[in-house]
Amino acid sequence: MSQAFDVVVVGGGPGGYIAAIRAAQLGFQVACIDEWKNGKGGPAPGGTCTNVGCIPSKALLQSSEHFEHANKHFADHGITASDVKIDVAKMLARKDTVVKQNNDGILYLFKKNKVTFFHGRGSFAKAEGGVYEIKVAGAKEEAITGKHIILATGSNARALPGVPFDEENVLSNDGALRVGAVPKKLALIGSGVIGLEMGSVWRRLGAEVTILEGLPTFLGAVDEQIAKEAKKAFDKQGLKIELGVKVGEVKAGKKGVSVAYTNAKGEAQSLDVDKLIVSIGRVPNTIGLNGEAVGLKLDERGAIVVDDDCKTSLPNVWAIGDVVRGPMLAHKAEEEGVAVAERIAGQHGHVNFNTVPWVIYTSPEIAWVGRTEQQLKADGVAYKAGTFPFLANGRARALGDTTGMVKFLADAKTDEILGVHIVGPMASELISEAVVAMEFKASAEDIARICHAHPSLSEATKEAALAVDKRTLNF
Repeated sequence: MSQAFDVVVVGGGPGGYIAAIRAAQLGFQVACIDEWKNGKGGPAPGGTCTNVGCIPSKALLQSSEHFEHANKHFADHGITASDVKIDVAKMLARKDTVVKQNNDGILYLFKKNKVTFFHGRGSFAKAEGGVYEIKVAGAKEEAITGKHIILATGSNARALPGVPFDEENVLSNDGALRVGAVPKKLALIGSGVIGLEMGSVWRRLGAEVTILEGLPTFLGAVDEQIAKEAKKAFDKQGLKIELGVKVGEVKAGKKGVSVAYTNAKGEAQSLDVDKLIVSIGRVPNTIGLNGEAVGLKLDERGAIVVDDDCKTSLPNVWAIGDVVRGPMLAHKAEEEGVAVAERIAGQHGHVNFNTVPWVIYTSPEIAWVGRTEQQLKADGVAYKAGTFPFLANGRARALGDTTGMVKFLADAKTDEILGVHIVGPMASELISEAVVAMEFKASAEDIARICHAHPSLSEATKEAALAVDKRTLNF
């Protein structure tokens, strides 16, 4: 006889495991199914984010940044470091340790919150009498039932047409995190988050990096002024970014990869590299879910169709995270996971897409929330803008990193904050103040009047808010 649960979560990534834990906290009997495996074949919950995304990439970014500081910046502080070398194998081992700690942490939280964990692939078997039967294909095949099903199956890397990932020479984000030695030449197709972060890692470690981007503008989703500032920094670092290219034939062989492309001027070009990372977006993952067995509706992109509350076309079946509409961000999935668990409990779960922050963990970091200046112009919104450079911030000078700025956009009449955009040191942390402010409908003046510690990078946010009304305290 199959085990029966109130809630069954399919997928143990940021959305799935958070949804499972929150549902258990609300008193439901909960199961979570996840198929990720570690190097020994054991369970590795946490999804793409923990295993081949957010967490391991940040570990490598940190290691590579230490290496670059030792080689290029320690001398500025009076520190002599000679013959600095990188042990790539040890760097990767540290990254794997960080990942495992996160995997184990999730399993501990499941146990603590009495979530029953199943290691395997979950798929629909049938729906009968208001209950769904879910098949779990793992070390052994078993079936469980659930009154409510939460689908959190995530996304997969999008491959170039006709050029499959071999994870040796043609790499997805997965293979990019497992390169065993610093390549002499590295190419990336796509200048989004993955492209810029992985390009930064291997550039710092000594690779000659070229990024090929099909769009004519750099970081088109980012505020234009911020994107231009970021590109100046990347150009100075030695990242070669070509915009407006059209990629042609890609040939992968034992000795590397050859990429034929046309540049923005229409000139035919060829690039020979040791490794190619393809980061042209991700696609919703419904492989093996067997949604057709119960009539689950998908859209033209292959995403699960949901309403504003994350309800699917099926009664008591919900979907969250990368497999539905909206930004493919781990924290967006987490928010939806909590909201769905609370909705199942009859509460009013809340997700505000307008205050979901975005971050690119390069150096300088890029972070933003709300609308960009170009979006406000296109929508005909009357606004005021204020900027403040980190060059004029005392803490940034002391850190030795004065790249970038903070930018505030506020409604011209009400002064309500409409968007905040940051490029510079610790932007990923600074953006949280803006998120909180916007969630509570704060004005730029509210931020300007709040006491910020001195000296701190956050004073730059205060100064940018002051600049909205053409004022400054010039910290």
